[in-house]
Amino acid sequence: MSERRSASATAVRSNGRSRRRTLESLYRELPASAMSATGSLAYRLRELTGRDLVDLESLQDVVSIGYRVADVRSQHRQGKYEIDEFGFDPEFTNAIIPFFRLLYRRYWRVDSVGLEHVPRSGAALLVSNHSGVLPMDGTMIAIAVHQETDRYTRALIAQFFGQLPVLSWFLRRAGGTLGHPDDTLRLLGAGQLVLVFPEGVRGTGKPFRERYRLRRFGRGGFVEMALRAGVPIIPISVVGSEEIYPMIADLQPVARLFGFPYFPITPTWPLLGPLGLIPLPTKWRIRFHPPVHTEEYGSGAADDPALVMRISDEVRDTIQAGLVSELMERRSIFRG
Repeated sequence: MSERRSASATAVRSNGRSRRRTLESLYRELPASAMSATGSLAYRLRELTGRDLVDLESLQDVVSIGYRVADVRSQHRQGKYEIDEFGFDPEFTNAIIPFFRLLYRRYWRVDSVGLEHVPRSGAALLVSNHSGVLPMDGTMIAIAVHQETDRYTRALIAQFFGQLPVLSWFLRRAGGTLGHPDDTLRLLGAGQLVLVFPEGVRGTGKPFRERYRLRRFGRGGFVEMALRAGVPIIPISVVGSEEIYPMIADLQPVARLFGFPYFPITPTWPLLGPLGLIPLPTKWRIRFHPPVHTEEYGSGAADDPALVMRISDEVRDTIQAGLVSELMERRSIFRG
């Protein structure tokens, strides 16, 4: 009896090892199999219709990205990851960048100019207009900077987004952090590129009829941070993000009920349900303006309200003028 039980246990362990090896083999072969199946589907549809209905390159990119993200998440579950004091995970960020690069190149077809003004090393404060209801402008700016300089952009996020369970984790892993002055100074002191949106949720939640009209930049807190850190300010104008979710109404009673800053009504949401959350494929233009240098003033200049407001107004006027210029050059919302 003892020998039979021992033989049975050995057989179970052997079968278990065999199944694990089979699963591991399938896991390794999954990307190639998925890409092959995608290619066959695209070829068959072309035979049937005489047209390329499937963007094979994009689909294969998505499959590859999905595999890479799954691999990184598997390592995370095993505790194999490194993050900085703010929760930034470069490996996770590198895994998701190709997906957002697809949106940048294929979906929103972003044209970026003036990237030569972004420093290749050292700290700088990137300051942009903010819009889109569910703002994607920060991500597209980060992709533009990464493509040109191979540097990560550390975005300052509003308190509201930092409280959302899943989104908060995602934003921190991708380099975002709450817009606290101490954190901002620490990032700038570490030589990082920090992205800030002085309009905040007032920019993302403005109605469509007020698109591309900048809200107030507050009391110039971002200028104080730049002065204290002695870093240049790079103004940025983004056109295209206002139309991805055109907000035609804001149900404030519903927003207050759920603790949201706004509850948007768009031509597709909530009419189309979950499909209404898909952003419109507008044509984007991003302009990086020449830097506004604060290094020459010294950190003590941050205590001069008149200087802070003068620089804040200069940055705001530069961004607004850039928006007007880009809008005049744009042929249509969807064609650029």
